[in-house]
Amino acid sequence: MNKQTEIKESTVLLMPDGNLARPGYCKHNLFRYNPEMIKRENTMRLKEWDYYQISDGNIMIQLNFFNISLATCATFGLVNLKTGRKISGMATELFTPHKNRLSKNGDVPNYTEYKRGGTKLIFDVRETERRLYFEGTASGKKVKFDVTCYKLPEHESITIATPFKEQGCFFLTQKLNCLATEGTVVAGNEKYTFTKDKTFTVLDWGRGVWPHTNTWYWGNGSTYLDGKLFGFELTWGFGDESNATETAIFYDGKCHKIGAVHLEKDPEDGAGWMNEWHFISEDGRLDLTMKPYYDHYTNLLPLNLFGMKTHQVHGLWSGKAVLDDGTELHIKDMYAFCEKVHNKF
Repeated sequence: MNKQTEIKESTVLLMPDGNLARPGYCKHNLFRYNPEMIKRENTMRLKEWDYYQISDGNIMIQLNFFNISLATCATFGLVNLKTGRKISGMATELFTPHKNRLSKNGDVPNYTEYKRGGTKLIFDVRETERRLYFEGTASGKKVKFDVTCYKLPEHESITIATPFKEQGCFFLTQKLNCLATEGTVVAGNEKYTFTKDKTFTVLDWGRGVWPHTNTWYWGNGSTYLDGKLFGFELTWGFGDESNATETAIFYDGKCHKIGAVHLEKDPEDGAGWMNEWHFISEDGRLDLTMKPYYDHYTNLLPLNLFGMKTHQVHGLWSGKAVLDDGTELHIKDMYAFCEKVHNKF
């Protein structure tokens, strides 16, 4: 079984040589992000982003603000998961290694506002709620998106610091889900309303210097189970996971750490993207099957040289999850997603 090293006290992230001081995970972000320790030769490889995905199982919004040193981007995407209709928009600013740097901790109150041309993006992070706002153009339509995400008191998440074999490479990421969400999005003449009873947001907060080529899986979902918030975070295949895996169950605001997770069959190796996906954890505490109904496929990897190719598959999940005290939770037809990404950045 994989080792699971829990960080329980405030810890500096990077040593003077640019490598991680203490790889591991924590249930609140206790890592002190210190990018000034990144070696000069890696300055243009630093990536920072705050990515929010909001969905009620029918309409999905992807809202991202990122700086990958070569460029800063604010992006908006709307996908109808039942019809496949998509719209998207982006504001870009090139060569930004020393500007537009993002917050050093996504777990505490912070404020981000970005304006470029006709685009305006706001992430207003407070103790128990987050306002996400985007105004701009997507696929030729005027868009206004404004929602509030609600966080429980002492709401736990999972933050993990992962090293790579390559010296000076690291990844610090936090996944915060089970954020009940309400608000609206207007796109042209269409308006969609999100309600807290069935709409959830996940934050994917990331900072790091990576090797050029990577492949990973990311599965995530949130719902109400017996009146309490339930969710899971399943990421694997990225970096050296010998100190901790990015795998956890969330229930009523608490994080329950589980072991490494794998797929019974890889959908890319003959199993098929729209056939069932069976997820199993090495400790037996998670056993879930996804029945897909939509593959959100994007290929921004021209000539297989630079960019990303993603199959983000959405479906209904059923099975079991076991909490730290042995309580077995039974899941039936829960909306969630899992993606496989090939990345060359």
